[in-house]
Amino acid sequence: MKTSFELVADPRDGVQGKGASRRLRRSGKVPAILYGGQQAPTQITLDHQNLLTLLVNERFYSTILSLKVNGQAQAAILKDVQRHPAKNQILHMDLQRVFENEKIRMRIPLHFHGAAGAPGVKTQGGVVSHLLNDVEVSCLPKDLPESIDVDMSQMVMNEMKRLSDLPLPAGVEFVDLVHGRDEAVVSIHHPRAEEAEAPVAAAAAAAAAPAAGAAAPAAAAPAAGAAPKKEGGKK
Repeated sequence: MKTSFELVADPRDGVQGKGASRRLRRSGKVPAILYGGQQAPTQITLDHQNLLTLLVNERFYSTILSLKVNGQAQAAILKDVQRHPAKNQILHMDLQRVFENEKIRMRIPLHFHGAAGAPGVKTQGGVVSHLLNDVEVSCLPKDLPESIDVDMSQMVMNEMKRLSDLPLPAGVEFVDLVHGRDEAVVSIHHPRAEEAEAPVAAAAAAAAAPAAGAAAPAAAAPAAGAAPKKEGGKK
């Protein structure tokens, strides 16, 4: 089974609860849980700084991880990350065990290609709307793709791609399609009124700015050249 990232964890024994979790976080650790595979859940801790580095990589969320606990490796996938609402801090993580003969469900990113050259955009003046950015798939671990490509190069005005239009590797299926939901993924459509008016308004404002700047000195010129008023009184 191919894995993409390695995580080293320590077992989290002893007292559980919010107080214990806060103490772990203050020491630079992240409380986490490993579950699944008809085994009892295991409480573990992970290094916070290492996680911050890994979580900026899109692939970390959609590939199989190698989790080492007490020197023993266990394939796992990331199921949930809890973050602090105001700080750059990871509060908790959920990981699920992975086994070669058991299907997994994962959210996989969609990668869109060819939009700029699509006839609906290039020659017909349409705009692109991304309706989904990722999608849930089901497959065996060996078949898990890192992403799903969406080719937009031949799309025309008012065309839409749905899940059923996307090619999938062998052994992979969309969870929504299995349940009868053929979700819309991306479309090319006419610009809405506000989208069409925005460039026109911007161009008008840009044209008006130099004219206003030129008019200001002209208006001020007579005042600068005017004769001074005579003071009152008899000569």
